[in-house]
Amino acid sequence: MRRVLKYLKPYRKECIIGPIFKFLEVVFELLLPTIMAMIINYGIANRDKPYVLKMGTLMAVMAILGYLSAIVCQVLASVASQGYGTELRNRVFSHIMSLSVSDADDFGASTLTTRLTNDINQLQVFVAMTIRLATRAPFICIGAVIMAFILNRRLALILAASIPVFALVIYVITKLSAPLYKAYQGKLDELSGTIRENIAGVRVIRAFSRNDAEREHFGRVNTDIMETGFKIGRITAVFNPLTSFILNAVVIIILWNGSVQINLGSLSNGEIIAFINYTSQILSSLLVLSNLIILTTKAFASAGRLQEVLETESEDKGPQTMPQLDMNAPAVAFYDVSFSHNKSGELSLNNISMEAKRGETIGIIGATGSGKSTFINMIGRFYPASQGEIRILGVPIDSLPVSALRDMIGYAPQKALLFSGTVAENIRLSKPHATDEEVIQAAIDAQADGFIKEMPQGYNSRISRGGKNLSGGQRQRISVARAIINNPDILILDDATSALDFLTDSRLRQAIKRRRPDQTVFIVSQRVGVIKNSDRILVFDDGHIVGNGTHDELMNTCELYRDIYRSQLSKEESA
Repeated sequence: MRRVLKYLKPYRKECIIGPIFKFLEVVFELLLPTIMAMIINYGIANRDKPYVLKMGTLMAVMAILGYLSAIVCQVLASVASQGYGTELRNRVFSHIMSLSVSDADDFGASTLTTRLTNDINQLQVFVAMTIRLATRAPFICIGAVIMAFILNRRLALILAASIPVFALVIYVITKLSAPLYKAYQGKLDELSGTIRENIAGVRVIRAFSRNDAEREHFGRVNTDIMETGFKIGRITAVFNPLTSFILNAVVIIILWNGSVQINLGSLSNGEIIAFINYTSQILSSLLVLSNLIILTTKAFASAGRLQEVLETESEDKGPQTMPQLDMNAPAVAFYDVSFSHNKSGELSLNNISMEAKRGETIGIIGATGSGKSTFINMIGRFYPASQGEIRILGVPIDSLPVSALRDMIGYAPQKALLFSGTVAENIRLSKPHATDEEVIQAAIDAQADGFIKEMPQGYNSRISRGGKNLSGGQRQRISVARAIINNPDILILDDATSALDFLTDSRLRQAIKRRRPDQTVFIVSQRVGVIKNSDRILVFDDGHIVGNGTHDELMNTCELYRDIYRSQLSKEESA
């Protein structure tokens, strides 16, 4: 909790001054019943109208001052909580963006989204309510008891004796509800993930008529949250009635004893009325305190989840200085590299060794899940090697600053993800200060210039979130243009042209080769026709490289490559 609350430091002034004004409000509020008792005992009993008016005016002034103090406290609480939420949200988002790809994958998009929104909102409310109410409730309770002792010690002892009972009730309720709030937040993550999956896959769901099945699945997840909420509700619902019952029992006991003392002449009518007012103030404060405790329990659960994210180490940025590169060394070299996605030790890549020279085009093929994407992601150090060494131009990848390493690499992923903005802004993503001529040339080489010019505003046409207003092939070509505009030393096309026909794909690869002849290109594809003319082809199977050579060499030496090649031929070609 401490790590999360440290972002309140810029708002220390509001956090200090706010409770001071709340304390002033409490002081004014606590004095009112005593003044009321004085009006009854001295003003009304003696029929002293000027005294009643004077003390009544004093009560009105104190009520106004208390109201103004409450407003000031509320404004300061709003400033502190909103500022704190903004500060924390920026910090958590910044930290999430600095996590390694593997750590981000471990958390998952849905839980990170929930933590960044719902959990931070819980902490914002907690800060605001703490400034406004955490000081008020204790001040009212303690102050009311003190004022009660001043009025009548015997009746005050009855009031004081009830406080340990309240403390026990609060402790039991908190103990029972705390783990349930944490579980509730986890179930919100699951619900968020289910919603994301269904919205993203709505076309697939409808294509396979899975609407009813997905509704049932969503209903189960939603019902699970509801049942957890019911458990929390059943526990917390007991608190307010139980508190009211105890306090009303105390009021009855006070009235019983008070009536006896009034008959004996040791207690006045005004004092018993003031006593009942103080008891009511304690009741209202305890009810507020109960809600604050529930809120605190939620906040601690949310703080723990946010702290888990913040305590996850950021991606290692590597050294600050750029080492000397050896331009005669292989552009990319793997030496006995292994990698595991999880802690179970199951290897996704196993003892991978290969070298790619500058200007060489490397084709990569293999079955789904054979390790192709993991292999190319390790070139950009998105995943750290579990063992072995990766070198770029003779330098170990860990000796390169991450920013410099990724500037050397152009990457077009399997899923062509575009961002909201114009076509030109999306292409400029890897080179923000690229000229219009550079943007157009990158689009021409990526075979995207034709359809871009046909769009209503050309390169200034807006792309909707995720590129939903473009076809799959159009998204892929803009993604490739984005990857090549910076003329990187290493270009990775991870199945980035799967939606293109063979002719467009061939023209695109020829344009890339003309653009920079010394560029090392990795092409991942499921289609042999796309990679068969590569300088070398790597065949992956179950995390191993089982074939390494040209198309003709692999046809003679690699059975898996032959099987893939033949499976993609027509019957006539196979014969």
